[in-house]
Amino acid sequence: MTVITHNQKRSRLAEMMDRPGGISVGVALAQARSNLDALQSQARDIIAQNIAVLLTKPDPDLIEPLRLDAAYSASSQIIDAASPFSMDDLCTAAKGLCDLLDAAPRQGGFDWRIATVHAQAMKVLLSLPAEEQAARTAILTNLHEVLRRKLPAADQSAV
Repeated sequence: MTVITHNQKRSRLAEMMDRPGGISVGVALAQARSNLDALQSQARDIIAQNIAVLLTKPDPDLIEPLRLDAAYSASSQIIDAASPFSMDDLCTAAKGLCDLLDAAPRQGGFDWRIATVHAQAMKVLLSLPAEEQAARTAILTNLHEVLRRKLPAADQSAV
């Protein structure tokens, strides 16, 4: 019986992975933080633009489902822009608005004052200095109360 063996050639990537070198985890994290910090002002601009979208008076010809979708999109973009920078309070406020918009009846009847209140609260949260934790907590507590009252009973256990 004849046994055929194949010499497997190691890939260049495998050889690079086995070679010592590179940078330490600490240095990589510091570089990543530096790169991320450079984008923070851009993220704040995106957040402000989406808050402005939520506060803009809608086109009267826009049907309710499209209006709900536009508001949901603006709110989720706020979450996307705020989360890498640990703006947890903004994320919480925007997530609450997303939950309310998601639960809204598609045929109409959503109380748009709720979206306005959330957008104004997010605008205040964006402008508050980081050390104003008591004000941030008060705003989030009040928004949570809106969620508790406005979400259907089945969704209250998730809030």
